Amino acid sequence: MEIVNNRIDGGKAFDWGRTSEEYAKFRDIYPDIFYKKIVDRGFCIQGQHVLDVGTGTGVLPRNLYKYGAKWIGTDISQEQIEQAKILAKAGKMDIEFQTTPTEQISFMEGSFDVITACQCFWYFDHDRVIPRLASLLKPDGKLLILYMAWLPYEDAIAGASEELVLKYSPQWSGARETRKPIAIPDISFQYFELEDHEEYDVRVPFTKESWHGRMKACRGVGASLSEDELTCWDREHRDLLDKIAPDQFEVLHYAALAVLKKKES
Repeated sequence: MEIVNNRIDGGKAFDWGRTSEEYAKFRDIYPDIFYKKIVDRGFCIQGQHVLDVGTGTGVLPRNLYKYGAKWIGTDISQEQIEQAKILAKAGKMDIEFQTTPTEQISFMEGSFDVITACQCFWYFDHDRVIPRLASLLKPDGKLLILYMAWLPYEDAIAGASEELVLKYSPQWSGARETRKPIAIPDISFQYFELEDHEEYDVRVPFTKESWHGRMKACRGVGASLSEDELTCWDREHRDLLDKIAPDQFEVLHYAALAVLKKKES
C-alpha cells in the first residue's frame, strides 16, 4: 500500500510492501537489553493482553512471545502482515495479526492491558489514534512507545551509509538522528500521563551483508526508490562497504522508550 504523508520525507510516497521480505530478514535487530527493559517494567508478560500497533513483520510480539502475554498485531501493510504470519507460524507462535491502519482498529473498549508502538508512532494521525488507544486500554492500562536509531554523527559506517541514502532520497526524514526522548504529541496528555521514559546507547552487531540489507529495508531506500534507483544504490552501497567496513562490525545506536499511563476517568 502506497503511503503519502506530508510530515514524512517531504511527502514522497513509500510502500513497505515493496521491501517486506528484506524487512523480515534484516530488521529483527533489537538487542536483548531492548526487550529486558520492557519485561523488567512488568509489560508484555503472562496474564496480559497486548496490542502491537504498526507491528510490521511482528518483531515485537515474536521476540516477547516467550514471556506469556496474549498478542494481537496490526499494520497498514498487507505484505508486512503476511511476513509476520509466516515468521510466527515458523516459530509455532499463536499470535493474531490483522491488516488494519491504526486509525481504523476496532476492538471492544477496555480490551488491553498494554498497547505497544515500536518504530512507528510518528506515522499516525494522533488526533484520531490517541483517543482510540486510550479507549481500548483497561482503566490501569499503559501505552508503551519504543524506538531505536543509529547515530550517524558518532558512527562512521552509519554516517556514510546515511549520506548515500540522502543522495537518492534528499528529503528522507529518517536521517541525522541524535539522542533525545521520544516526542509525545500534546493531545496525548488529554488521555495519558507520562509515567516513565529512558534513553540509552546500544551497539548492534552486523556483517556487511546484514547491514546492507538493513539499509535497503529502510523507508528512504527499498520502500520508495524506483527499480533503476535501487539498482544504482545497491551497487554504490556495496562498493562503499567494501571500502570502509570490516566483515563484521557493530553500529552505535540509541534506544528510547516512553510509558504513558491512562488517566482515570
